[in-house]
Amino acid sequence: MHLNSELFEPIVHSSPAETSTRPGTTYRQDAWRRLKKNKLAMISLYTIAFIILVAVVGPWLSTVSYSDQNLSETNRPPSAGHWFGTDNLGRDLFIRVLYGARISLAIGFVASLLNLTIGVVYGGIAGFLGGRVDRIMMNIVDILYGIPVLLYVILLMVILKPGLTNIFIALGIAYWLGMARIVRGQILSLKEQEYVLAARTIGASNWRILFRHLIPNSMGPIIITMTLAIPEAIFTEAFLSFIGLGVAAPMASWGVLASEGVTSLRSYPFQLFFPAMAISITMLAFNFLGDGLRDALDPRVRR
Repeated sequence: MHLNSELFEPIVHSSPAETSTRPGTTYRQDAWRRLKKNKLAMISLYTIAFIILVAVVGPWLSTVSYSDQNLSETNRPPSAGHWFGTDNLGRDLFIRVLYGARISLAIGFVASLLNLTIGVVYGGIAGFLGGRVDRIMMNIVDILYGIPVLLYVILLMVILKPGLTNIFIALGIAYWLGMARIVRGQILSLKEQEYVLAARTIGASNWRILFRHLIPNSMGPIIITMTLAIPEAIFTEAFLSFIGLGVAAPMASWGVLASEGVTSLRSYPFQLFFPAMAISITMLAFNFLGDGLRDALDPRVRR
């Protein structure tokens, strides 16, 4: 009779030490792995990185300034000498679009940072304290939500006067409401967790619990909201510049360039096309990246 030798091979059990040394996957590593599988989000991430790189480095490599005028070359179409053409003052549109990227991206990032700071602190305090304080603070948010955001920003810009610094302030003040609501909801759902009770037991202060435990564990929704707030701020700045409340001349944001291009749309449509495309591509990239981060940071889909 022939016996199968595989039936008599010893069964080897892994020791606890061997099991403990196997590489694990952290939440961040798992989120990054899932984000890399989202091709549209990764393309958007690379697109944003490229736009930032070009905005920072591009104007420094050019021998022509964004404000240099050449009245002998006004309204020239795109060519080898002027990739995006020239405007009605003979200024190179390619350099102006690159410089406008600096202004528009700076507005998007700074306004989002102000939004992050105000919204996280306000919503965190409201959710953590709860009770009457929470009701009063969120009633204020509900009242401010009743005012259209664009009207709110326009009123602030009329009071503060047009200018880059005032745009930072106006957008930062106007867009923190959504962040506050999201953070407050996260804090309410987390503050009764066991690790918070353990921190209270060992004598941790309320501020330490809030800023060292609760807010860091709410970073997923915060990052997603901040990512989606950047294109919103860029579009709002473009709208403000379009109606004359944006950055002042001779500075050139994408909104300023689009506003100037509209005046010559029928005769020279390329003057509107390139800044409009820059705004559209940037907004789409941030929105697709935000959608990808939402899926990647959702703990319910972690495997």
